[in-house]
Amino acid sequence: MLRDPRLAKNHARFACLGLCVVLSACEPGILDPAGPIAAGERSIFFNSLAVMLAIVVPVIILAFAFGWWFRASNTRARHLPEWAYSGRLELLVWSIPALAIMFLGGIAWIGSHDLDPPKPIASKARTMTIEVVATDWKWLFLYPEQGIATINRLVVPVGTPVKFRITSAGVMNSFFVPQLGSQIYAMSGMDSTLHLRADKAGRYRGLSAHYSGEGFADMNFFVDAVPQASFDRFVATAKGGQGKTLDWNEFVAMAHPSRNVRPASYPRLQPGLYDRIVMKNGAPEGEQAKDGREQ
Repeated sequence: MLRDPRLAKNHARFACLGLCVVLSACEPGILDPAGPIAAGERSIFFNSLAVMLAIVVPVIILAFAFGWWFRASNTRARHLPEWAYSGRLELLVWSIPALAIMFLGGIAWIGSHDLDPPKPIASKARTMTIEVVATDWKWLFLYPEQGIATINRLVVPVGTPVKFRITSAGVMNSFFVPQLGSQIYAMSGMDSTLHLRADKAGRYRGLSAHYSGEGFADMNFFVDAVPQASFDRFVATAKGGQGKTLDWNEFVAMAHPSRNVRPASYPRLQPGLYDRIVMKNGAPEGEQAKDGREQ
């Protein structure tokens, strides 16, 4: 039997397309954790999946088993047209979903406390602070202890817990590093807290998980988890740069909407800038003064 070559060609195209779709899902994410928070979230996911499959799989099997047993040709199957109620059957029907809800509720309750974003991560290493400001459409990272700042690039030392203070200089956004875990919203005028730690050296993708305008698709950044010595060199290199000091006026200029912004750094950081951004809701100082007079 001869096959139509055009049909075979179309099948090959669909096969290649399907393979591309499958391979596109192979990018490391929440199922490939690089820190304790993401690892805990993966455990919650698999535990919840196991509890739900304990109900779904038997139900699917029993659906086929009942259809096979009560087929027309099976003379051994008993038909009870007057049957109305069975206490034991009702107990079985309701107890299994109730147990599943209890298990799922317990998993969520324990996980929500153990992985609470503001809860510090227990570690022998001292926690460092990084301040995050979401703008249109880029990420600004402030290192108050090191006195530097970066755009669309985050460098952290491996094994060191990091306390992120997160806000927005515009519309609501969402800070998310899938391999480190726990996305959290960034909102203007609010100071959110998130604790993360990278236990493995590598480069991890960060993104905005909340639509925020036409430049949202390109609002990505990289997280470089490096040994402490490499982190110290990164700080020294940033401090030795020839860029401007990131003060309020420079921040206002930087925060203007822009797209596809390349990673950059500021060698000097004005102390207290993050708190000033939060208090002023990220708006330029002149606009805040104008708003105050109008009120």
